[in-house]
Amino acid sequence: MTIQDLQGIVHSDSEIMGGTPVFVGTRVPLKNLIDALEGDESIEDFLEAFPSVTRLQAIAVIEAGQLKMLETVGHAHSH
Repeated sequence: MTIQDLQGIVHSDSEIMGGTPVFVGTRVPLKNLIDALEGDESIEDFLEAFPSVTRLQAIAVIEAGQLKMLETVGHAHSH
């Protein structure tokens, strides 16, 4: 998954947290969402913890991640 896939939702700016990808309009790193989901937290838990991130932003990231996974799986089987 690249930042380009999520233009307008996630961005990386050297002025913000040293270039760590963050949700647009927030200082919340993308990694926080990934860590939350990997830790079996729900989107609701994440959004409650980081109210500056919108549900749409979180869902867009998850969907982009799933597409990437499907793509990877698809390529693995096409050989």
